[in-house]
Amino acid sequence: MFTGLVEAVGEVRRVESTPVGCRLEIDSGDWDYVPKQGASVCVSGCCLTAVAAESGLMGFDVVHRTLEMTTLGGFRPGSRVNLERAATLDTLLGGHLVQGHVDGTGTVAVVQEGDDWRVQVEAPVEIRPHLVDRGSIAIDGVSLTIARVLRNQEGAVEGFEVALIPETLAQTTLVDRKAGDPVNLEADAMAKMIAAHVERILADRPG
Repeated sequence: MFTGLVEAVGEVRRVESTPVGCRLEIDSGDWDYVPKQGASVCVSGCCLTAVAAESGLMGFDVVHRTLEMTTLGGFRPGSRVNLERAATLDTLLGGHLVQGHVDGTGTVAVVQEGDDWRVQVEAPVEIRPHLVDRGSIAIDGVSLTIARVLRNQEGAVEGFEVALIPETLAQTTLVDRKAGDPVNLEADAMAKMIAAHVERILADRPG
């Protein structure tokens, strides 16, 4: 479990193909955290298990399914990534509960720069039922509040808009995003659980 508060921005140093997917080697720069083997680290929204680590460098094995379902399949040497260690009982929950289980990838549709950065994202169908105004969403592992749900002329949900403050731009990779870029999305876990519970109740109702 994570909080969606990015602790460091790392850089992909090497991507090596393996029988199960790939070995991802990330330079964590001056981040003071060195994960033990088997520790969980959130890498741009994906919960990965550290298989090797030393000061400033960490390695992860990524399976084919994760590469297919997330933006990790597009990582190349030089790609910048958001990093966060797993939360503990002592961790301050300044963001929201992020599992690191990406629900799907969205596409950045509009980026409005300036004093008030606004980013609009087209969301995949499976995430749309969980998007609500002022609800939580994780984009590439960053905890954000949905400023506005985007709907088409028929009123159907198609995506959402978020506002990015200067601190978020300075401390994460979201400053790099431009129209057309894919992003990892994780809907709020609480919203997903409530939706699943309601669906079960409705499915059990007679008639």
